Amino acid sequence: MEVHKVVAPPHRSTAAKLKTRLKETFFPDDPLRQFKGQPNRTKLIRAAQYIFPILQWCPEYSFRLLKSDVVSGLTIASLAIPQGISYAKLANLPPIVGLYSSFVPPLVYAVLGSSRDLAVGPVSIASLILGSMLRQQVSPVDNPLLFLQLAFSSTFFAGLFQASLGILRLGFIIDFLSKATLIGFMAGAAIIVSLQQLKALLGITHFTKQMGVVPVLSSVFHHTNEWSWQTIVMGVCFLLFLLATRHLSMKKPKLFWVSAGAPLLSVIVSTLLVFVFRADRHGISVIGKLQEGLNPPSWNMLQFHGSHLGLVAKTGLITGIVSLTVKFLNLSFISYALDCLLSLREGIAVGRTFAALKNYHVDGNKEMIAIGLMNVVGSATSCYVTTGAFSRSAVNNNAGCKTAVSNIVMSVTVMVTLLFLMPLFEYTPNVVLGAIIVTAVIGLIDLPAARHIWRIDKFDFLVMLCAFFGVIFLSVQQGLAIAVGLSLFKLLMQVTRPKTVIMGNIPGTDIYRNLHHYKEARRIPGVLVLSIESAVNFANSNYLTERTSRWIEDSEEEEAQEKHSSLQFLILEMSAVSGVDTNGVSFFKELKKTTAKKNIELVFVNPLSEVMEKLQRADEEEEFMRPEFLFLTVAEAVASLSLKGPSLNNV
Repeated sequence: MEVHKVVAPPHRSTAAKLKTRLKETFFPDDPLRQFKGQPNRTKLIRAAQYIFPILQWCPEYSFRLLKSDVVSGLTIASLAIPQGISYAKLANLPPIVGLYSSFVPPLVYAVLGSSRDLAVGPVSIASLILGSMLRQQVSPVDNPLLFLQLAFSSTFFAGLFQASLGILRLGFIIDFLSKATLIGFMAGAAIIVSLQQLKALLGITHFTKQMGVVPVLSSVFHHTNEWSWQTIVMGVCFLLFLLATRHLSMKKPKLFWVSAGAPLLSVIVSTLLVFVFRADRHGISVIGKLQEGLNPPSWNMLQFHGSHLGLVAKTGLITGIVSLTVKFLNLSFISYALDCLLSLREGIAVGRTFAALKNYHVDGNKEMIAIGLMNVVGSATSCYVTTGAFSRSAVNNNAGCKTAVSNIVMSVTVMVTLLFLMPLFEYTPNVVLGAIIVTAVIGLIDLPAARHIWRIDKFDFLVMLCAFFGVIFLSVQQGLAIAVGLSLFKLLMQVTRPKTVIMGNIPGTDIYRNLHHYKEARRIPGVLVLSIESAVNFANSNYLTERTSRWIEDSEEEEAQEKHSSLQFLILEMSAVSGVDTNGVSFFKELKKTTAKKNIELVFVNPLSEVMEKLQRADEEEEFMRPEFLFLTVAEAVASLSLKGPSLNNV
């Protein structure tokens, strides 16, 4: 067999290496490549289009596109108006704030966002977290003004954090929330949100302020004397109607408009029923009079000092992370056609899903900046945390939207509602808003995804269960913290306990594979072939020292039992060793000393450039990086070593 020489990597300066590492860390998509070789005028135009994506499609906009966007904008407005009112109540905020949050943020996103299909506005998860965290220290009933100020301040910090991640290209930080964590977290949050609606669905006036399953159910059954049969009848009827329309739209995607218009229709019909029969005088609670007019400025309400600064910063940080993280949830493109219509998955992944379907690109970092600035502006215009909702975005896409003008149309529709239609909501019953919320969040419970995780990774399934039960029995924050902690523990275990496998030869070939995977693979007498499947660093070097010593001892015992000659060569297959640090270099040095004491030659196969360069620098006396013990493949190493070891001559 021809043995190929292992060539040393070309010399690169430290500055060049640092530049490459920083580029791959912060600019893997190379956003500046579009400016290379372009005249200054073109660079200026492309820079403006990069900052304001609306400038890319606006010059080519046509009346034909406008017709599609108007239809889709009106459609998502019919969904956004009742959901906005409902989610504001979920966050313990005045219902009007939900409409404010469906007016200004979509306008900001239409200018700065790169997705043509994403429909932005309040979402259930962010509303739940915001309301529950602030309510721990401030009562929305006893001190509504302070609660509102803290909500706006939290929104500012959420937006500031989101925009900072995008500007600093640090979006990879939020990847520490795994898919299993998010699925468990969102399912638990859906249960909590649904249980909170029992207050409205049963007509209870004295309801617990706690979020856990036990205190909520205890409160429900301890106040059975407050249950209102009129409220229960109306709630059950409209809940069944909304669930039926949702099921119909999922079975027949072309009828998406049925579920999209069902919430608004429910609000209109229930409001008429309450008004005509004066049901508000017979135990059915209503929203009450809502303030007319557009968003009042709220920058004077932002609090950047005082005893609540830590609370609003923490609330903003958590809501900002969660609203961004669920955006990066890896949606299944295959199942999209079947169930995405009302499957609630907020986020950048939403925009990427539709971008993939329509063959255009969505920049994740630009999306973070757009959403962050959207929330910063929103905090100064009486809005609370908003992001992209999958339910509205799916409806937007199915309604035929072509550009972000659909968000503008939705915003204008909400504006008309704020200016002229607010008196019509005075008799809207709270029970219908509760039914709308339950219908919306039920899509967060993803049983097929849970079964999929169980089949693939049992530990991920455990993480998912911890997130789920932590949310429903402890709190939203604690459940999320437990799941993140378990995910990080799994990651640390993978880093500190990397896999090492013994490789054997598949008879009749030059291929070497894991002995425990390929039963036909055979060990080579006198040779131990080990594959290290991880970078070698301070976190795992001690473990690798101990594990490799055990492999050598086991191999020596096996050689002695089979009456072969003693172990002569230790071959390290290093294709998967992506890097080493000083501890890693020390590991290889100590391994060389250990094998030398046992008269075993240490052989390296296919070390990567960075690894080879560091080992050569550390091997000034050429103790273990000698050319005669460096090979490109295991087969070449065995063929060459067979000339040196008597027990290998028949290999």
